Amino acid sequence: MRLFRRSRDRGAKSPSRPIEEVDLDSLLALVADTLGYACSFDPGGETLTLTGPRHVVVRLTGLRAEARRRSREDWPMLVSEHLSHTLATADEPLDACDLDQVRPLLRTRIHLDDDLEPARVVGRHLTADLVEVLTIGYGAAGRPVRPEEVGCWPITAAQALDLALDNARRDERLSMTEGDLGGVAIHRLTGPTADAAAHLRRLDDYLPVPADGVLVALPDPATLIVHPVEGIGVVRAIERLRLFAQREFDLRDEALSPQVYWWHDDRLALIRADLVSQDGQIRLVVAPPPDFARVLAALAVRPDPGTGGN
Repeated sequence: MRLFRRSRDRGAKSPSRPIEEVDLDSLLALVADTLGYACSFDPGGETLTLTGPRHVVVRLTGLRAEARRRSREDWPMLVSEHLSHTLATADEPLDACDLDQVRPLLRTRIHLDDDLEPARVVGRHLTADLVEVLTIGYGAAGRPVRPEEVGCWPITAAQALDLALDNARRDERLSMTEGDLGGVAIHRLTGPTADAAAHLRRLDDYLPVPADGVLVALPDPATLIVHPVEGIGVVRAIERLRLFAQREFDLRDEALSPQVYWWHDDRLALIRADLVSQDGQIRLVVAPPPDFARVLAALAVRPDPGTGGN
């Protein structure tokens, strides 16, 4: 409790601060104490110095910004996670709150939305089930960036995600091979790290993307399987890609998604295709999104250029 009094005595001689910041400081001091640390705030409240088992400086700008967006009921967990995360990453060679230091290491990685709960990350949904997550570091060695860290940067989260994509585009190049899935022609794009699926937004760097887009399977974060939407044979391609993605998903520890997606106009849409057991047989029941259903209707009356086989 002496920590609280010292903080308030110091505040009495300084310009008044919003009560919310004072309350957050009190909570920070309390959590620090439970972790075995004494603490002191810099005069502007931008950093907190922890002394105890270790000597650690905690940046608070991003935490305060995040606290303003959250209800007070969330503050204890928010503060506890922030201090615990800062202590856990204190030995990292770079300060994640300093954009100049981490800028070249920013990347994105695609995750299933269900796999992220209850993690607090910076990202954006590609579809209802896939999230593009901001990371620091390469591939599997990279870690997600927390909102409080991005809150310290002079750019928005969306700008940081775009910067990460530009980094991947500049520093990494996917290899591409042509293949065949039961008579369906495909392009397989793979990369040296688990960030390869993030190149989806740069797909036209690798192959011509037809006006009606492409089908995409993402069996793992290092692989894209692509089939152009150019004829009604795309219906068969959905089946082949779905079965392939499901098989890979069942076999791999680092699998990403068993589904098939449609990439069109810089947007990704899930093509719902469920494997249903009926009369002892497995059938594929496809429920395309409305826009893709309209594409299928148009393809049905258009000459089919072929799918690479029969």
